[in-house]
Amino acid sequence: MAAASRPVFVGHEIYRRAAYGGNHPLAIPRVETAVDLCRDLGWIDPAAWVESPVAGAATLGRFHDPAYIEALRRADEDGEIAPETRGRYNLGTLENPVFAGVFRRASTSVGGSIAAAEQALAGRIAYHPAGGTHHGRPDRASGFCYFNDPVFAILTALDAGIGRLVHADLDAHHGDGVQDAFAGDPRVYTISIHERERWPHTGALDDTGGGQSCNLPVAPGFTDADLDLLMADVVLPLVRRAAPELVVVTCGADGLAGDPLSRMALTNRALWDAASALAAEAPGAVILGGGGYNPWTVARCWAGLWGVLNGFALPDRLPPAAVRRLEGLDCDLVDEEDRDPRWLTTLADERQDRTARPGTAALARRALNVPRRGRWSAGVQRAAA
Repeated sequence: MAAASRPVFVGHEIYRRAAYGGNHPLAIPRVETAVDLCRDLGWIDPAAWVESPVAGAATLGRFHDPAYIEALRRADEDGEIAPETRGRYNLGTLENPVFAGVFRRASTSVGGSIAAAEQALAGRIAYHPAGGTHHGRPDRASGFCYFNDPVFAILTALDAGIGRLVHADLDAHHGDGVQDAFAGDPRVYTISIHERERWPHTGALDDTGGGQSCNLPVAPGFTDADLDLLMADVVLPLVRRAAPELVVVTCGADGLAGDPLSRMALTNRALWDAASALAAEAPGAVILGGGGYNPWTVARCWAGLWGVLNGFALPDRLPPAAVRRLEGLDCDLVDEEDRDPRWLTTLADERQDRTARPGTAALARRALNVPRRGRWSAGVQRAAA
């Protein structure tokens, strides 16, 4: 692989700092453990590492309201938040706590997604697992997301003249913030596969986000075979019809079996295959992280995804340093009896040998008949036929 086309890993040491507070689902080591596993495997060449910049207030103001930006900055600086600020901006709540360094951490995530988009514009796959805060709203925090970094990756691409872009969201929760940010923009198509009847309770099948969104709300127990079917019959045909010049993929790990905040049942191999297939559909790709609340499954998934994107050989058994690292993790949300011993010694899950459920096939057929606009208006009907 030519050096100019090799994937790059966008990261920052800020993600090693304690965040969110002790009782929050994100108070687990996710990104830093994935990075360390990659290093244990010898997978991060210094030439592939891109240090994430920190987005400034002017940049953040491209999407977020200045008053909200200032409210988050002040809350971080003061270490407290007034009741009226909490109510207006959804800050300082159990969902979106204010913790030391929250403003810089969220701003670094945005800066990383901007840097990833710049790399993708040069024809690379840019991997930024600390990104994927897809629920953030212009004027408030939402769903553990303070700023919406995927929006900034997309804005960076549009600013560079990209005329066709697809955001594909594989997180267990609907990518509501990104869909709404670009509803009606003829340059941006969004696709979201998410568990139905789960927070934020949006993304119904008939929700087309202004005509250029495809939402696939799936049933609990969603398996590899179900994902394979939706990718083959709906997602990839629509992506190809859109003919994107760049793709942005939010690859949350909360759809994996064993995650405490969803009832999906995917293996990491299925997610790797889906993300890799999407990345291959455009000259450049941004691959972000997202949700994921089981530290063992998240770290293994995101480390392995970096290996797959680079074509590295996946080990049958992790090296001793990686095993010790995983053995040192803990999570109050995952009971001892529910912890698979293979999470400590292996990187890749065993793919499930099943067939897609009838409900998934029915969902695919219905999705292809939902009227949409732009390049999808003809593509949907053609695929359905």
